[in-house]
Amino acid sequence: MEPKTSSPSRAGPAASPVAVIDIGTTSIRMAIGEISEDGGVRTLESLSQAVSLGMDTFAERRIGKATIENCVRVLKSYRKILQEYDITEPERIRVVATSAVREATNRLAFVDRIYIATNFQVEPIDEAEVNRVTYLGVQPYLRAEAFAGIRTIVTEVGGGSTELLLVHDGNVLLADTYRLGSLRLRKSLEGYSASPEKVRRIMENQIQRMVEEVRQNVPAEGEVNMIGLGGDMRFAAGHLLPDWQPGQLTRIPVAALDEFTTHLIGLSDDRIVNRYHLSFPEAETVGPALLTYVMLAQAFALDDVLITDTNLRDGLLQEMAVGQSWTREFRQQIVRSALKLGAKYNFDETHARHVAMLASQLFEQLRDEHQLDSRHEVLLHVAALLHEIGAYVSNRAMHKHSMYLIRNSEVFGLGKRFLLLVALVSRYHRRASPQPNHEGYAVLNREERVAVSKMAAMLRVAVALDESRSQRIRAFTCSTEDYRLVISIPQAEDLSLEQLALKQTGSMFEEVFGLRVLLRVTQ
Repeated sequence: MEPKTSSPSRAGPAASPVAVIDIGTTSIRMAIGEISEDGGVRTLESLSQAVSLGMDTFAERRIGKATIENCVRVLKSYRKILQEYDITEPERIRVVATSAVREATNRLAFVDRIYIATNFQVEPIDEAEVNRVTYLGVQPYLRAEAFAGIRTIVTEVGGGSTELLLVHDGNVLLADTYRLGSLRLRKSLEGYSASPEKVRRIMENQIQRMVEEVRQNVPAEGEVNMIGLGGDMRFAAGHLLPDWQPGQLTRIPVAALDEFTTHLIGLSDDRIVNRYHLSFPEAETVGPALLTYVMLAQAFALDDVLITDTNLRDGLLQEMAVGQSWTREFRQQIVRSALKLGAKYNFDETHARHVAMLASQLFEQLRDEHQLDSRHEVLLHVAALLHEIGAYVSNRAMHKHSMYLIRNSEVFGLGKRFLLLVALVSRYHRRASPQPNHEGYAVLNREERVAVSKMAAMLRVAVALDESRSQRIRAFTCSTEDYRLVISIPQAEDLSLEQLALKQTGSMFEEVFGLRVLLRVTQ
């Protein structure tokens, strides 16, 4: 089974070479690819070198000096390869780090040391961003007819955590991260001498807690597929499916995977390294990882598990191909998740949707004024949907409650940084303008502060345009005249409520854009 829409097999003459580097728990991997003019991606080369980041972080909570210098050595070698490909500009290189770096107490020292030694800017990404990138990588497969009407669990067992998506007809129903990974499992057994059977039972007990949580989050009704991502599943496929072609979606019988897992758990690390030519970090984690996949599949009574060679680097390359915009389909996933969050807090959905629609119209018509990229339209739209959820706590200081709830919730596709921007825009939909001492706002850089102010100013206008909560203003045109933003509304009978609302809150728009807002009725 192949994805219906795959990347072009060859890039055109205008293809642009780029690179992504994933600093993971047990290895540092790099993928070099070409992005064609139509956004297609072709992978040119993939490399991987073992490191022991997870061993340090999960045991000592910090990355040791020797491990840091080993990472420097690996990344210096990658830098030389990139120079051979003439990939030197920072905008053509993305370097991310996952849980082992993210959870280390000395992560800033690690990031700074890497930058000083290699000039790579390492970006520790949170769970929401990993889920977003994973979705981008596997999305082409999920469009296949075989998945129509069937819920699909997409999961990857990493060294430090397990990522899980639940997708149905292209819609992300669930995006969760569980603090259980193959290296964490292995570290919990360190120094414990027992038979392979007892080791397996101990690991099963720990995995079972996560499996039960997944079962609680995934409704029991209906058919379920499961796609297993990650190097451990690719390793298993290579030995259990001799004819497997990477790039295709293929099924592995759960019984065969279970038998192979039992075999690996019974071997020492040395024997796995010698027999299967894995690195020592890979040999340590392959058994616990495969056991987790097996137990998840068995929990849903699956006969087989789907396998693909899609990985985090594929999603990162896809994201680089998209650039400063998000696809329409991905935008819909974000908005759907935001609506689900709003419903959780009993928001006025009709009003919220209408304000979001007005805010998006303002964004489109004022592009020359705000100069923000299209991702900010999504953030503004989400902020408009959620700007009143704080009323669930109290109408008093509702704007602050909205910010708190948004910042401490999850919206699929938005990492913590984007979620902070959404929370701040919602917070400033009324009352005071941004101040340097405000919580959250103070940690933003200048570009982010300016973006928040611009989006909040537009949100205030959008909220004012539905002051009557009647949704009677649906279309308008914007023009600038003599330092004024004139919003022309066709065939409106009475705009006194909207005019009053703008008088009370519209000063922020004038402060940010230098334009006083004026409503005008047109025939």
